[in-house]
Amino acid sequence: MTNRLTRDQIAQRVAQDIPEGAYVNLGIGLPTKVANYLPAEREVFLQSENGLLGMGPAPAKGQEDWDLINAGKQAVTLLDGGCYFHHADSFAMMRGGHLDICVLGAFQVSATGDLANWHTGEPGAIPAVGGAMDLAIGAKKTFVMMELFTREGACKLVDACTYPLTGIGCVARVYTDHGVFDIMAGGVGVVEIVEGLSIDALREMTALPLIDARQSVPA
Repeated sequence: MTNRLTRDQIAQRVAQDIPEGAYVNLGIGLPTKVANYLPAEREVFLQSENGLLGMGPAPAKGQEDWDLINAGKQAVTLLDGGCYFHHADSFAMMRGGHLDICVLGAFQVSATGDLANWHTGEPGAIPAVGGAMDLAIGAKKTFVMMELFTREGACKLVDACTYPLTGIGCVARVYTDHGVFDIMAGGVGVVEIVEGLSIDALREMTALPLIDARQSVPA
């Protein structure tokens, strides 16, 4: 049986790629876990679209301050020097190219970096775009963090998205429970694979002509 990364292990892997001094937005859901794995000695400025800059890890249970929440209505902490500001200023930061990285979840990512993460198009599904469109296009780099397959076994890394798009050609890197993928000019590159899984098996599972980029593409 193939080893798979847990959600916390995926978050830890994303945190490794966030450099010193970066201004970063963590999307709601799974990406919020990344904050818990940023090294304490590394200065990273976490921003939330509801008007926070300088968020820290999640508070300990029982220590939540429900006047201090992120865009997903989760209780957060604020590091020394952190600040609050108007919602409109927060979106100006996002849209103005002032964020180095955003980390988002996704329903689908295409081989050309298109992102679909706000609506499945299914009858009765509740669309929830939030600030995802602004982040995906406004940030200098967009990372996606997701499990590679749905509960039904459908691959979320696809040749072309079938769900409504959030952004076109915006995704740089995809972190999953099976490996890490880069969106490259010639297709999808495999940067890392979990132990026990071969690239040929991964090609068969995804039905994509994956490029072995484990040596040629820096992390």
